This record gives sequence, C-alpha cells and structure tokens, in this order.
Amino acid sequence: MLDVIFREYDIRGLYGKELNEKSVKVIGYFLGRKMLEEDCKSVSVGFDARYSAQEFFRYLVSGLNKAGIKVFTLGLVPTPLGYFSLYTGKEFDANIMITGSHNPKDYNGFKITIHKESFFGSELKAFGKVVEENLDMYIEDNFNCEEYDVLSDYLNFMTQQFKHLKNFDFEFGVDCANGASGVVIEPLIKALNLKAKILFKEPDGQFPNHAPDPTEKENLIQLQECLKQNPNLKLGFAFDGDADRLVVLNQNRVFFGDELCYLFAKNIENPRVLGEVKCSKNLFDEVAKFGQIFMGKTGHSNIKKMMKEQNIDLAAEVSGHIFFKHRYFGYDDGIYAFLRTLELVFKGFDLEKMIEALPKLYTTEELKIPVSEEEKFELVEKFKNAVKNQALNGVKDLCEVDGARITFEDGWALLRASNTSPYLVTRFEATTLQRSKQIQEEVLALFEKIK
Repeated sequence: MLDVIFREYDIRGLYGKELNEKSVKVIGYFLGRKMLEEDCKSVSVGFDARYSAQEFFRYLVSGLNKAGIKVFTLGLVPTPLGYFSLYTGKEFDANIMITGSHNPKDYNGFKITIHKESFFGSELKAFGKVVEENLDMYIEDNFNCEEYDVLSDYLNFMTQQFKHLKNFDFEFGVDCANGASGVVIEPLIKALNLKAKILFKEPDGQFPNHAPDPTEKENLIQLQECLKQNPNLKLGFAFDGDADRLVVLNQNRVFFGDELCYLFAKNIENPRVLGEVKCSKNLFDEVAKFGQIFMGKTGHSNIKKMMKEQNIDLAAEVSGHIFFKHRYFGYDDGIYAFLRTLELVFKGFDLEKMIEALPKLYTTEELKIPVSEEEKFELVEKFKNAVKNQALNGVKDLCEVDGARITFEDGWALLRASNTSPYLVTRFEATTLQRSKQIQEEVLALFEKIK
C-alpha cells in the first residue's frame, strides 16, 4: 500500500521500500502528465544531499520524459532554490524538489509546485491513487534533461538584496548539518564578506555529525559548543536538511520560529502576519498592537495558500519555516530568513532583549502522542466534541482551524493530528509553569478518557 507516502504537503517514504525505481518512475510520469494538463511546458528538478537523491532523480526524469514535458536539472540545491527557479525569468512552469527535508537519512520524497502553487492536500491524495493503480507500467530509462544554473541566479539576487550587509563586522556561527545549505552558504558569505564560522558544510547524505533537524536539542549541541568556545560569535544559525527551515540561537537561548516572526514583524511597517496554531499567544497579542495578525493551519502548503488569500507579508511556523512576501516571493526559505536576521542585528535590534521584554509565558515543547494513521483525525473530532460538551473547565474559546486550540483565561492548549506522521501533536502555554502543567494534565486526561 503506497497511500501512506502521499502526505498532506508532499510525498515522503522510505528508500527501497515505498520509494524505488518502479514507484518513482510512475510518480514522474503522472506528475509530467498532470503538469502538461495544467499547461506547463517545462519543469525544473533539484535534489538535496540524501544518498538516494541522484538515483531517484534518474527515475523521476525518466518518468517525466515519458510524459513528454521538458526537464531542466538544477542539481544539488536547497529546496528554496527550487522554488526560486520559478521566479528567475526563465519561465519554468513547475518545480519538483527531491528531498527528505529533516527526516532520517533513509527517507526521501518530493515537494511539488505547479504554476507557483503547492500541489498538496486532496489533489495529492487523489494523485497517489492513480500512481498506485498504475505501478506495473513499464517506463524505460531516459535521463535526458538540460542543466540550469539556479545557484548563480540565487547568489546574485541575495547579494544584491542584502548589499548593505557587505563587510558587516559581526561574527556568527552556521551549522549546515551536511545538508544542501552548504552549497549556498559558503559562496554567499564570501560574496558578502561576512565573518562566519561554518560547521559541516560538505553535503553528505549519511549526515555523519548529527541528524538534519535543528528543532531537536541534541542536533544543536555542536553549534552551541562552537559559540561557547568562540565568545566572539554572537549568534548561531542552524539549517535543516533542505534549508527551508532556520533555527537561531545565542549563548543564552534558542529563538523559536514564532519569536523570530515577532522580531521580523517589528521591522515591517503595518505588517500583515500569519501564525500557525502552535504559535505562542505573545505573537498574536503583540503583533496586534502594531499590525494585523491571523491564525492558520500548520504546514508550508497551507500557509502559502492562506498568504495569497489574505495578502500576508510574513508568516511562520514554530518549527522554523519563515515565509516572507515582504521584499520576497512568499515561500519558506531558511537562507533568506538567515539574512533577514542579520539585517535586524545590522539595524541595531537587540534580539534577546526584545524577546525578554515580552510577557513571561511558560510553553511546553511539542508532545507527540503515537496513534494509527486511520484513527488520528477521528480522535481529534471526538476530543473537540468533548470540549464542546464542557468536558473541560474554564474554556473561553475553541479554535478549530487545525485540530483544537482551546483558550483559557490564563493559557491555552492544542491538540491536532500530524499531517505527515502517525501521531497527535499537543502544546500547552500559560502564565505560570504550574498552570501550564495543570492544563497539560487536564487535557491529556480527557484525551485518555476518549481514547
């Protein structure tokens, strides 16, 4: 059964098991057909540093060529450069990035954009059924494609956009995690003559130093050690495997995506901002004082869609996906967010001081509850119904935009189904640590009762 690899936002599965020569060629063929139906004439294809990437590239291109669409290769580049290829003036009509993002090394997958729109949700699920019904289709090898140097275009764009940062006398560390960001970060830092210490810049799909997920504490240890050993380094920047996410830290703290969003919003006049349901109350309360803010669903595809609908300047996920429409193109790009962070420092923003000045709230990390793929959405619906039937005390509001975000007088709780994995996600925040734990206990007790 292949349906598990067709997720809400992208295609993702295990190398050799769900994703292999047969399935990837058929995915390529039907993606090519879909793109031609949508009046696409060409598609750009890039891949990240995973050990299976070039093999999957050959299978995917064989399928695309059988469909009859013109294929351009971008080579090994971060996911944001795949998105960027649609804005270069070359007039690519679509992009496919072969990437496993922040997942363990044996995973890989595809992020798909057609006419600057994410291919996701129910359309992607329906596409998965077509692929599964045609798995026995024979597709011959055909690796024919034309090379396109998107890296030079991207570097030229960034060095022009951020020319005011050239020769900036500020020292920082960067952890590329042996992911795809290394191919951009080193030449970018040289072009702007910035003072950086770069860790693990060589792309290596075995990820020998640590896993490519900077939201996990253990994957930040080397960068934190680097900052401790080099007191002149004032900030650290960590990218995930395909560099669409950014984590920022200093000697004292890690700045989460919603905190970075608040800082970026302070540098935009009358901003229209979108935060996902996991974001802190501080983001929504504080941005409302100087701009407009909206709450939306988790997931890069959902966020990009809502950004267009609501004319949003800036959006963020707690996990470090930051989306700029202000001065950029409206997709998540960790490298662009890294430069915008440096720009804040260049302008005199004291990042730590600004976050410390916010009302003190106590937020738990994400807690994941393992459940089966079949029951996860049903469990959330049952939980919402229980909340509506007053199974919890002191509920002021229930937001159902993505799962259940329950607001209390002095805090909030979230329970939602992961769109990419077989678990539920919870988060809790309150004005005191004790209250945060109490909300957590009450919500989890109710969930256990329902389960």
